[in-house]
Amino acid sequence: MNCAHRPDRRRALSGLAALACAATLPVTGRAAPGRGLERAIPATGEMIPAIGMGTWLTFDVAPGAERDARLAVLREFFAGGGAVLDSSPMYGYAEAALGELVPKARPVKVFNATKVWTPTRFLGVKQMEESFSHWGVKRFDLMQVHNMLDWETHLATLKAWKADGRIRYLGITTSHGRRHDALEAAMKRERLDFVQFTYNLAEREADRRLLSVARDRGAAVIVNRPFDGGDLFDTVRGKPLPGWAAEIACANWAQVFLKFVVSHPAVTCAIPATTNPMHMRENIGALAGRLPDDALRRRMAADFDRLR
Repeated sequence: MNCAHRPDRRRALSGLAALACAATLPVTGRAAPGRGLERAIPATGEMIPAIGMGTWLTFDVAPGAERDARLAVLREFFAGGGAVLDSSPMYGYAEAALGELVPKARPVKVFNATKVWTPTRFLGVKQMEESFSHWGVKRFDLMQVHNMLDWETHLATLKAWKADGRIRYLGITTSHGRRHDALEAAMKRERLDFVQFTYNLAEREADRRLLSVARDRGAAVIVNRPFDGGDLFDTVRGKPLPGWAAEIACANWAQVFLKFVVSHPAVTCAIPATTNPMHMRENIGALAGRLPDDALRRRMAADFDRLR
């Protein structure tokens, strides 16, 4: 789950708007013509854009003018090559907002991902059926157990629904850097198509075990809170972009933060969230240009730590 960008984000961004780079992407991903960086889902080889969109807080809006304003965010997302939309019943009106607005945005492709967040099989099935209704879809691309709540019970249902074609992929999520030990144990015990957890320049605990376990077990990784709930922008407020940002075609700090995340070879997709169409344009711009290699990733982490 992801927080909206902070109001002072604009002051944290540099004016380097014309950066470009023609270097070849590393083997961690590939650039698809007209779509930008894509990553393969290990279970099938299906390619999805490496930058998606979260909806926690940002799309929890009732019908009316405020919800209507989110259509511009979706249009920027899809125009920039995005496809993965992540939500949850926990996020209030978010699922219903997507169900209303996504058709109006007329995307070429959507990868619908939501979650089940309630105990017991009975309530889980009821909640997931409601999600189908809110989104207005007959099949979900991905259904996840939110924050591992009664995950063993729900996983049995998801396996049956996947076999029946009601969902295409199944997974488990955590957030805010919690329950890493439990998620690692679940990954080692079960074959999961996707896992989702927090990873960013400030919270790099996943580097220790989760990312390598996910890669070894063939699980796609969705990264939530790639901006640490907006706190990363507080850290760099008033700071110019480092010189190495030009090497990876980053025109702003948002793209620096996102490229650090998606350049990890185990990461499939990052899902930042925003209510601002211009911020969405900046986020989705991270699909363009080359990614940092291992040496630059280490330098990015070291430089960020010095700013904290």
